[in-house]
Amino acid sequence: MKVLVLGSGGREHALCWKLAESKKVSKVYCAPGNGGTKEIAQNIDIEPEDIEKLMEFVLKERIDLTIVGPENPLVMGIVDRFKEKGLRIFGANKKSAQLEGSKSYAKEFMEKYNIPTAKYKRFTDSQEAINELDSFNYPLVIKADGLCLGKGVVICNSREEAIVCISDFMEDRVFGASGETIIIEEFLEGVEASLLCFVSKGKLIPMESAKDYKQIYEGDTGPNTGGVGCFSPNPLFTEELERDVEEKILNRIELGLEEEKLDYDGILFIGLMITESGPKVLEFNVRFGDPETEVLMPRLESDLVDIIEKTLDGDLKKEDLIWKSEKCVTVVTTSKGYPGKYEKGKGITGLKDVDKNIVVFHNGTIEKDGMIYTNGGRVISVTALGNTLEEARDVIYKNLGIIKFDGMYYRRDIAKIEYLPIK
Repeated sequence: MKVLVLGSGGREHALCWKLAESKKVSKVYCAPGNGGTKEIAQNIDIEPEDIEKLMEFVLKERIDLTIVGPENPLVMGIVDRFKEKGLRIFGANKKSAQLEGSKSYAKEFMEKYNIPTAKYKRFTDSQEAINELDSFNYPLVIKADGLCLGKGVVICNSREEAIVCISDFMEDRVFGASGETIIIEEFLEGVEASLLCFVSKGKLIPMESAKDYKQIYEGDTGPNTGGVGCFSPNPLFTEELERDVEEKILNRIELGLEEEKLDYDGILFIGLMITESGPKVLEFNVRFGDPETEVLMPRLESDLVDIIEKTLDGDLKKEDLIWKSEKCVTVVTTSKGYPGKYEKGKGITGLKDVDKNIVVFHNGTIEKDGMIYTNGGRVISVTALGNTLEEARDVIYKNLGIIKFDGMYYRRDIAKIEYLPIK
């Protein structure tokens, strides 16, 4: 098979890396790819949003399967367009992709099908939003309705902070049209957890659990990022919690998908907050998570192509997903200034000198004349398996001393967090 992966981040590198293991795959392409994917796939200079050009390429090269990495093309309807041409593609269709493309749509879906989530209000007028602030306690959460690359969520600790945030989103348009509508919701206390599911004809088959780190600084402080570290499995996911999530969340999502006739095949990423009163949904994403994919793919024993084909054919069963018992950790290095304005074009050294049991997934890199340079806010995800989380993280932090680029930053507390007991 010839397989095309769309995207240019660590998630796409991890998918290409896993696909390259498959005996079914003769060639992997990545559009546009990065400095890391170039080593295992053929990079194609087409952006994931250029749907017509991608279809031309797929038809010309007779690509057997296209896998969509980022959310933008899904929200734009790439799956619908490919299917019209009879092309095999893995990802949510346009209607289903609203679960990520519009936070208000997602909240209404949760409310309608009694899926536990934070209480919220939706606003299209900034003054009305400000007037309603007194109906919330602090801290509260403000979210831009549309896609913002994981950055359109702000926790506000005071009325003053909330007013500034509303003004930034709705008046100054820091996220463009994505902030024309906002959601204000209650702040949920607890511990975050990530659960990715394959969705096959509206049925959810969960992957192994993971725990990501969104805030830039140690101790979960500073602004939110696209994710600066992750590990799997998440120790919070006890059998009791899994039953709770299945009964109160997964079964109700399946009902909603059926009732709304969403005809969903692909991935559903469920962002959870484990609170004292049980699990609640923070958000939906309709694609593989990043950096979750970087810790799930190394743990996946099964052939990814087999799983995706069974998902598309409606044959996927839970027992098709076989996982290694080893734990996996990834630490993401970032460019100076990220998640704000950051620098690019810094040469990266040491990538070939790391231990053999380290996998380096490239998030934002570019290759020029045999040299790898930084090309994004998140640069590389340094990843390792271990019998324990401590073993994996020790190997990673030892090897992080070998890799260098100007302005390199990373958190030193990934996979070290002490969990508070949740009653």
